[in-house]
Parts: sequence; structure tokens; C-alpha cells
Amino acid sequence: MNIADQHLSVLFAGVAGSVRLHEKLGGDEAARAVDRCLTRMERAVEAFGGRVIKRVGDEFMVVFDLPDEAFQAAIEMRQRVADLPPVSGVKLAIRIGFSHGLVSEADGNIVGETVVEAAGLAGLAMPGQVLASHQAHAALSPALKKMTRDLGSASTKGQSPKGIAFEVVTQGTAAPEIKKPGDPEERQGDKPRDGKLHLRYAGKHITLNDSKPVITMGRDPKCDVVVHDRRASRNHARIELRGERIVVIDTSTNGTYVSLHGKPELFLRKEECGLYSKGLICFAGSATSTGADFAEFDLS
Repeated sequence: MNIADQHLSVLFAGVAGSVRLHEKLGGDEAARAVDRCLTRMERAVEAFGGRVIKRVGDEFMVVFDLPDEAFQAAIEMRQRVADLPPVSGVKLAIRIGFSHGLVSEADGNIVGETVVEAAGLAGLAMPGQVLASHQAHAALSPALKKMTRDLGSASTKGQSPKGIAFEVVTQGTAAPEIKKPGDPEERQGDKPRDGKLHLRYAGKHITLNDSKPVITMGRDPKCDVVVHDRRASRNHARIELRGERIVVIDTSTNGTYVSLHGKPELFLRKEECGLYSKGLICFAGSATSTGADFAEFDLS
């Protein structure tokens, strides 16, 4: 099919963790494990009418007629790979980025700014994360827009400010509200019952209250919580008591993952969100990843 000079959705997806798998298992066994992931991903693409344009190593490029199709295929791909068991202790995940716009065919390949945008977002995505460009988000149906959250301006390797990224959250779940420092106050539903938070990490227990309204976390020995993970920043994040509300604020390079009870995991980068009930704060990697380093919290 000639797809030159059409408005299409372009999606890049790659397997995260494959390098570690090759180091642990060697070439042949690792290649088979990655191939199983890619096969599952390709089935999801076919289910939503996508066409694989090229496959190189542990990633591929796909086109869809509509961004809704790319969105739903991305969720299905992510879930199919997540359902696979770890391989020799290594849990594989995928990184996905997609955009929507004008593309052209050149020598059997698809080229254009839309392709560059999608590839850039896939490169920015964390394992298990799906990122959509501003253009793709604008063309989504209202129901699917509700399943995204704005990450702000994401640098996509030199591209224009049009590359604002939106994260796709768990299907069927409305995106929790996330604030950037200095944004208007969060909704009242995020406030704790009596303004106390109990934080536990590596056998240490700290209480956030009126006497101690800030807890700092990071690799710096001066932090209240000294994080062990070398991927964490020296001053990685902090928890603040703000009147009746409690918020966690990411100040790191690699980001912070927050799991709130009964909600999908959130990824924060230079952002903050309200804490309630109980959950996990994970440093520089998802709580579901192998060797995850996290603190537990609960509000009383």
C-alpha cells in the first residue's frame, strides 16, 4: 500500500532490558526472549489495524490510520509484554512513543517530522511507559484523552516545542491529577485525614508532622532518607506538609515513581502530586522493576 504523503500515526516501540538480558544469558537465548516480546507486540499491532514498517534489533516502527488505534495498540502491547514471566530474573518491559501527522514514503521507508517525533518520544520513555505527542493527543477521541496526563514540554532530541508529551495511563482509569511546583492548589480530595505521614525505608521510620514538615530523600548523606540506588540523585525528592495536604516533589534527574493505593503508578519528573492513604515512592525506576528501591508510606 502506498502511504506516501498521508496523515498517519507513527509508533515506535522497543524492548527495555534486552542489553542486561544479553549480558546475563548470551546472544541466542536472549534473542529468543526478545523475539517473544516482539511477536506479542506485533500481534497487538495487527489487532488494531497497524502495519509494521521496519524492525531493527529490539524495536520496530509501525503506522496506523488513526491515533486512537495507535493508543489502544500501545496499551495492548504493554500489557502483553507485562504478562510475560521474567527471564532468568530479568523482567522485560517496553518503551513506546507515538505521534500523528504528515508522513512521506522514501525508498520503502516512512520519513518526516512525525517519524522523528515518535522516535524521540520512544527514546524518552521509561520502561513500561507510553508517550504521545501533542499532535497525537489533540487528535485522540475524548474518551481516550481522559486516559492521559500532561508531562509538559519534553525535549525530543532537538525537535521543536510541538513535542509536548502526554503519558498514557492504565486503560479504563482516569488519569490522577499531577501538579508542577507553583501550579494552583490540588483538589481537596488529596488531603490526609490528620496531617501525618509515616515513611519507612531500609528499616528506618520517619514521621512527617507539624514538628517535621519536610522529609528529604536522596543519595546525599545529609538527606533524611539516604537512598541506596545509584541511579537516584543526591537530592532526589522531598515530601512536604502544606497545611492539610501532603505532597511529594521530584527534584531528580531520572524521576520518581509513586504508587498510590488503588491507583496506577505515576511517573514524576520535576513535578509533584498529593499523597493519601498508603503506597510506595520508588527512586529512579518503577516499583515493578527488578531490584526496585522504594520507600513505603501511610497516612494516619
